[in-house]
Amino acid sequence: MKIFYKTKIEIEKMRAVNLLVSNVLDVLEQNCVAGVSTADLNEIAIAELKKHGGTSAFLGYADPPYPAVLCTSINDVVVHGIPNKNHVLKEGDLIGIDFGAFKDGFCGDSARTIAVGCVSEEAKRLMEATKQSLTLAIEQCRAGNRLQDVGFAVQSYVESFGYSVVRQFVGHGIGRSMHEDPMVPNFGERNKGLRLKPGLVIAVEPMVNLGTAEIDILDDGWTAVTRDGKLSAHFEHSIAITDGAPWVLSQK
Repeated sequence: MKIFYKTKIEIEKMRAVNLLVSNVLDVLEQNCVAGVSTADLNEIAIAELKKHGGTSAFLGYADPPYPAVLCTSINDVVVHGIPNKNHVLKEGDLIGIDFGAFKDGFCGDSARTIAVGCVSEEAKRLMEATKQSLTLAIEQCRAGNRLQDVGFAVQSYVESFGYSVVRQFVGHGIGRSMHEDPMVPNFGERNKGLRLKPGLVIAVEPMVNLGTAEIDILDDGWTAVTRDGKLSAHFEHSIAITDGAPWVLSQK
């Protein structure tokens, strides 16, 4: 494992690209209405990316190459849903939007789950619990704490509601590459793992399922769905460890 600790100047650059990501997500959230397709959202993201002078962190990534600049994950899709003109948002849907970009040599990465119109109380509770678990995890992103303190904060909170944490996908270090060491699981034990130090930047991204934690990957090689067909929610921020409070780079 090789960890790249960032200088203050590098973290400032990461702040800038993460604000770009946040701005694009704001525009996308405004457009998550019934009748809009996920392909439409992808086109909006392409236009916004060009306007802000960034490049996609997702397009062409890995093997098979990811074919879009967004991940659009509706209802039982956990992560990595591929935008498609036939995937049209409906009233009551949940959609997780994950977006990453590069600018000035550094990567920004963030995700949020959005309610399309009026959603069920069950969906609201899942969304809020997942979002709150990320807030609690961020509080653990302090110098001197251990990496598994972050995952324990997510796991202990969402499991108290009977929800489950996806284990096949985890958060990650981030910097000049989208995925750097260390891996950042959304589960763990207190006081275990890497000691957090100033200069470390990590993307924390709880993926929480209403039912089983088990997932399946569809034939496209990317789309991950809950095995029981129940709802999933996903939130993500990129966070810098500092000498003081955590700096959430992707939050205004």
